[in-house]
Amino acid sequence: MAINRRDLLKMAAATTACGMTAPRMRAEAQVEKATRGMAAPKIKDISVIECEPAGSRLTVVKITTDQDGLYGYGCGTFTQRADLVKPAVERYLKPLLMGKTTDRIEDIWWTCYDSSYWKNGPVLNNAISGIDEALWDIKGRQAGMPVYQLLGGKVREAVDTYAHADGAEDADVVASAKRYFGDGFRNVRVQIGVPGMAGYGSRSGGQTNYKALHDKPFFEPAVYMRRALKMLETCRVELGDEVNLLHDVHERLSPNQAVEFCKEAERFHMFFVEDPLSPEDIAYFRQIRDNCTTPIAMGELFNSPHEWRPLIEGRLIDYIRCHLSQMGGLTPAHKVAILAENFGVKTAWHGPGDVSPVGHMAQITLDIVSSNFGIQEYTSFNERTKQIFHGCPEMRDGYFWVNEAPGWGIEIDEKEAAKAPFTPSKNGLNGGWGEIRRLDGTVIKQ
Repeated sequence: MAINRRDLLKMAAATTACGMTAPRMRAEAQVEKATRGMAAPKIKDISVIECEPAGSRLTVVKITTDQDGLYGYGCGTFTQRADLVKPAVERYLKPLLMGKTTDRIEDIWWTCYDSSYWKNGPVLNNAISGIDEALWDIKGRQAGMPVYQLLGGKVREAVDTYAHADGAEDADVVASAKRYFGDGFRNVRVQIGVPGMAGYGSRSGGQTNYKALHDKPFFEPAVYMRRALKMLETCRVELGDEVNLLHDVHERLSPNQAVEFCKEAERFHMFFVEDPLSPEDIAYFRQIRDNCTTPIAMGELFNSPHEWRPLIEGRLIDYIRCHLSQMGGLTPAHKVAILAENFGVKTAWHGPGDVSPVGHMAQITLDIVSSNFGIQEYTSFNERTKQIFHGCPEMRDGYFWVNEAPGWGIEIDEKEAAKAPFTPSKNGLNGGWGEIRRLDGTVIKQ
C-alpha cells in the first residue's frame, strides 16, 4: 500500500516524540524522496456553475485537478451581465490554463490578467476571480487547512457586520432597525424611500406632485437629500448615540451635492457614508475631506487599481469596499487590504445578495486575517441557497464566523443548482439595471 506524504510526516513526528533519532532520519529521508517525486496537481477541467436561488444570478467556477477528489470553487458573480462570465471562462481562460499546475496562484492570476491585452474590465475580472478563488480553495484542501490559515491566521475571532434597515417613512426605518437589534446587530445601514420616485435601498411608497417629461422611473437628487438627512436625524434621536449608523448615497448626487450631504451628515456621527460620488468623480473626494470629518466608504463599482489606489494613498476615504470578484478575486483584494493598512484605511467589502456564498467566505477570510478590518456587509442565506451551497457562512449575534473546514469549507450540490437556473428578469433586461431619469429626462448614475 502506497504511503502518502501526510502519513510520512506523521511517522516522522511520532518518531521524534519517542526520541528515536535513527528512525526519524529514515522517515525524513523517505518524506524528502516522496516529495521530490510527487507531482503538483494539474488542471484537468474548468467548468461554470450557474444558479439563481434567491433572486440574484450567481456564477461559480469549479476547477477539477488530475488528483482524485481534489477540486475547488471560486466566485465569479456578475449578476448584471451574468451570461457573459461563463463564455469568458470556458472559451478563453480554460484553453489558456488546461494542464497548468494549481500551485502557482500568483502566476496564473497574471497570466489570465494579461491574456486579453485590454485589462480591468468587469467581465474579465469576474472570470479571473472564479479561477483565482478556486485555486485558493484547492490549496486549502491540499493543506488540510481553511484558507485563512494560509494567509497568516486569525487576528480576531469573528467578523462584525451591518444589516440593512429601510422603510417608506422615518418611523418605518426606525422600526426596521430595532428588529435587527433584537437579533444582536449593533450596526445598521438606514435607507428611506422618496414618495413616487425610484429611490435606492428602500420602497418608495406614497404619491408625488412632481410631473416627469417621460414615462420612465424618475429621481431628483435634491429631494432625496432633504429626505435622507431628515431620516438620519430621526434615527440618531430615536436609536440613540450607541448605534452605528451607515447610509448609502449610491452615487446619485452631483459632486457639489455630495460635499454638502457629507458635511450635513457630520452632525449625526456616522459610521460611514457610502459611495457619495461615482467613480468618474473621485477627484472630488478631496473637497469632501477638506470640508468635513464624516467617514467615507467607496469602491463597490471599482474595477481597476487606477481607481482605488489614489483614494487610499491620498487618505481620502476611510473604508475601501470593493466587490471582490469585480476586482479579480482574493489575490488582488488581499494586496489592496495590505496597501490600505499602510495608509490607515479600513476594509468593508461589498457583500450583497449578488455575491455567492463562496464569495462571501472569501471576504470573511480576508476580514478574519486583516488587522485593518472595519466592517462587513451582511446578507442572509435562504433555505434554497443552503440546499445548493453546503457550508454557508454562519451568522451569530451580528457576527459572521469563518469556516474551519479545509479551503472555503463549502461544497456545492450541482444537481440542486441545476434546479434553480437563471430566470428571465421582470424588466426584460436579462439581469441588468433599468434606466432611471431625472424629471427632464436626463439619465442619472446609479
